[in-house]
Amino acid sequence: MSSEANNENPGDVRDALRDVVASAREWLVDLAEEGVDDLEVPVVEPSVAFTAPVVEAPAAKPAAAEPPRRTAPERADLSLLREGPDWGANPTLDQVRETLGDCQRCELCARRQTIVFGSGNPDADIMFVGEGPGEQEDKQGLPFVGRAGELLTQMIEKGVEIPRSDVYICNIVKCRPPGNRNPKPEEAAACRPFLDGQIAAVKPKVIVTLGKPAASLLLGRDVAITRVRGTWQDYQGIPLMPTLHPAFILRQYTPENRRLVWEDLKAAVSRMRELGGRS
Repeated sequence: MSSEANNENPGDVRDALRDVVASAREWLVDLAEEGVDDLEVPVVEPSVAFTAPVVEAPAAKPAAAEPPRRTAPERADLSLLREGPDWGANPTLDQVRETLGDCQRCELCARRQTIVFGSGNPDADIMFVGEGPGEQEDKQGLPFVGRAGELLTQMIEKGVEIPRSDVYICNIVKCRPPGNRNPKPEEAAACRPFLDGQIAAVKPKVIVTLGKPAASLLLGRDVAITRVRGTWQDYQGIPLMPTLHPAFILRQYTPENRRLVWEDLKAAVSRMRELGGRS
């Protein structure tokens, strides 16, 4: 056995294994809820409105050293959900970001590389809300820039012909969950005031939630995304359209799933224009 293996911290190994198991469990639960019976990948048909991005495998690189861990609180202060900052009638995204600061309000701060606040038009008429940053987002500090982000960009720009720069995109949590698992309730609660601040600052005509966690948080109840997707909901007077997450579409890249999301986005754009949206 190598000296490196001998020096490995058993606690770190257990943490890593727990993260892998938790991520796998969350994925299987999502697949079961979506009605997935198997993981066969169907043949991609060229006739759809948008296609999956072709991503070349990157050249092998030496493993980067894990960033130093911050000291995370033992548990999030759930009162943040009820007693968040009073943004007033017209906050700005800069004010919300400044208040967020070098956030250490939940355990997600311990392993993050960067806070992924959001990006896009601060006066967007459509706002997309996902669940949390992935690996590439954590590295770059921008939401939806990995494979799922490339697909989302194609869905927006090719599917409904709106530049991505015209919309606003963020997540319910601003730091990457280990193993890309779903955010825990206390993590979502700790970040909720800042998501509320982003919505108050942008004032979108329409919100599109991507996947179950985002829809469940904003609707205030646990939802089955396959049941609510494509049906208009309401978030504090703003029309809300739940749809499938791009990562799920990449896993189950079927013509039917692509058609459903395309129809959801077209409905969102149509409602936005009915409400006087400029895009």
